[in-house]
Amino acid sequence: MTRSSTAGLFARGALDTLPLIVAATPFAILYGALALNNGLSFVAALSMSVFVFAGASQFVAVTLVGASAPVFIIIMTVLVVNLRHILYSIRFMPKIKQLPKWQRIPMAFWMTDESFSVASRFVDQENPSDIQLQRYYWGSAVAMYLNWILFTYVGILLGQYIPSVTNWGLDIAMVLAFIAIVVPLLKSNSHICCALVAVVSSIITMHWPYKVGLLFASLLAISVGVLIDKYGGENSKSTK
Repeated sequence: MTRSSTAGLFARGALDTLPLIVAATPFAILYGALALNNGLSFVAALSMSVFVFAGASQFVAVTLVGASAPVFIIIMTVLVVNLRHILYSIRFMPKIKQLPKWQRIPMAFWMTDESFSVASRFVDQENPSDIQLQRYYWGSAVAMYLNWILFTYVGILLGQYIPSVTNWGLDIAMVLAFIAIVVPLLKSNSHICCALVAVVSSIITMHWPYKVGLLFASLLAISVGVLIDKYGGENSKSTK
């Protein structure tokens, strides 16, 4: 692969992710402000974005910290929220298993819903080599990472001077972004049932203390999806 084609794939990955980056920006601002309001220091709030880089999990963690939840509940909830990344990794493993571990480790760290979505579409449409997928993925992931850190910083600054920023309703942008990511991926009955169970059960349990309802809804939806996929036979195949 030539240097120009490598740079082109990197830039293309970043550009293809741009709409989702824009949607995630208010979410990063809200996280920064919320983390500060929930008792995290400036350094701790920013460090979570630098060293953890997991938007939904960061929100859950700082919310539970603010509610003085037990450490065990915080760890277990964040673990369940991040379980989907195992499935994401399985999706790409056949394409990148030939890459050395020192290259796969940063790819795992930079994995987000947004980068997974655009990289999956790239794989389905163009069947790239491992190196091509890696360059495209890195373009997407690095753009997401730098944007998340920058606007976490902006959110922390706003949280210091405008405490009401957490009430601006910025979180709706990320909800819409997740819908845009998830809906196109619902291609089988098991996927659709899993999503429906997650929606209904999360609404029913949304007032459970310490966000335990999130754990319950996630595990229930995953279990339903797995059971339908395993025992549904032809009904669990793609609906297209």
